[in-house]
Amino acid sequence: MNALVPLPVVLPLTACGLSLFIGPRLRMLHRLIGIGVLAAVLVVDIVLLVEADRGGPLVVHLGDFAPPLGVTLVADRLAALMLTVSGAITLIVLIYALGQDMVDREERAPIAVFHPAYLVLVSGVSLTFLAGDLVNLYVGFEIMLMASFVLLTVGGTEPRLRAGSTYVVVSLVSSLVFLAGIAVAYAACGTANFAQLAVRLAELPLGVRTLIEALLLTVFGVKAAAFPVAAWLPDSYPTAPAPVTAVFAGLLTKVGVYSILRAETLLFPGNRLSLLLMAVAFSSLLIGILGAVAQTDLKRLLSFTLVSHIGFMLFGLALGSRGGIGGAIVYTAHHITVQTTLFLAAGLLERRYGTTELTRLGGAARTAPLLAALWFVPAMNLAGIPPLSGFLGKLGLMRAGAADGGSEAYVLLGACAVASLLTLYVMAKVWNLAFWRAAPSQLPLEGTVLEDIDDDEDSVVAVGAGNGGAVAVVPATVCVRTTARVPRVMIAATVGAVLLGLSYTVLATPLTGLADRSAAELLARTPYITAVLGP
Repeated sequence: MNALVPLPVVLPLTACGLSLFIGPRLRMLHRLIGIGVLAAVLVVDIVLLVEADRGGPLVVHLGDFAPPLGVTLVADRLAALMLTVSGAITLIVLIYALGQDMVDREERAPIAVFHPAYLVLVSGVSLTFLAGDLVNLYVGFEIMLMASFVLLTVGGTEPRLRAGSTYVVVSLVSSLVFLAGIAVAYAACGTANFAQLAVRLAELPLGVRTLIEALLLTVFGVKAAAFPVAAWLPDSYPTAPAPVTAVFAGLLTKVGVYSILRAETLLFPGNRLSLLLMAVAFSSLLIGILGAVAQTDLKRLLSFTLVSHIGFMLFGLALGSRGGIGGAIVYTAHHITVQTTLFLAAGLLERRYGTTELTRLGGAARTAPLLAALWFVPAMNLAGIPPLSGFLGKLGLMRAGAADGGSEAYVLLGACAVASLLTLYVMAKVWNLAFWRAAPSQLPLEGTVLEDIDDDEDSVVAVGAGNGGAVAVVPATVCVRTTARVPRVMIAATVGAVLLGLSYTVLATPLTGLADRSAAELLARTPYITAVLGP
């Protein structure tokens, strides 16, 4: 089964080449290639997960060159689980994007932009999970950066270009810091391979080891959007198209969390910086959710909740115990799925009503009950309502914090409780404003269609003609604003994401068991090192 390890990286890149070769006109072929390849990648991910859980880490030395010369890819339990969750999410988001007809809007472009960039992004995410050395982890980050900039700026509007520029500048600065960290690690240890670094870093002076750890944690903290290096995220993600924002929010920040988890368990055991991680977790939890409370735009609100809930994962990592790390793994898998689903649901709202500004929304529970259900379920999941997976993940983290018994852990427990309650408040606020209350009374915008909802033909409102144009207006309680019908494919993809999130509740015992075994393997370190370097 070791031969399957490179496929999650190779298959999307191969499909990208095919998409560029066939050009933009054969849109149906683009779709078939993308869906077929990502479905195949998901199958490979599941096989890798089963094999890694049954027989230990799967390792491939590309070109049969042993470390430190060769490229090493490693699929242990943690990497395989992240691959499986990300594979399911990227497939769902691609189907959603096809329903939104993003590709058709690019038919004037010399090449079809979305499909190749998206496939490159999937390949970069897979490489970061499988990378067995710092250099290839850096390469994975850079692949994601290039694809992310293209996807963020699809359409070339001014807000997207401005947000994309901010994202690129922050990413390039963090890349320079990463290169410095790799250079220091290689100069001190003579290798960038994770397994060899795990052995040799322990022999370094404490100051050098701390410098390397600080450089790497800074980079991974930026990628994870942990406070205080998270200011770029709420300004960058909301401007992108809905499927792009969804996959970014679900996956890209978790790549940073995964990297912190890998570094703190394999390279720097002993939990020496636990107080720093707890401080970052505390700040992220509270400042992120307070930022969400202050927002009136749905996408920005979700972006701030994303920053806040990174704190839950960092809390588990800071504890450094088997229970804490296992809880962080469960919560990471849960959050990838639920955060993606919420952004997909926000995209449905925007498609249906033409805006994500909460002050301009209302009455959606009456006019679009299915859409309301697709929002409500993941919103309650994010808030941690029993018996959903959000509750199970938070319960595991809080139990681990209580078992730790330290005063810092109890402070974090309080922060987790406050963040959970405020998350519930924020989700209830969105529900009340966008779904439950009556539609706000205001004139239609130019090109806005207002639909009658009381079957009274005399009160049907026509298309708004804009400033100075004639338009028939009826009471706001009779009509709601809409711009287009939501394609069924988009709805079906969102339903799939909701069901995936609910499956974590149904499969709670296998998931928590797998996370616990992953945590034990990470803390032991020996299985990973032995699989890469030999007995």
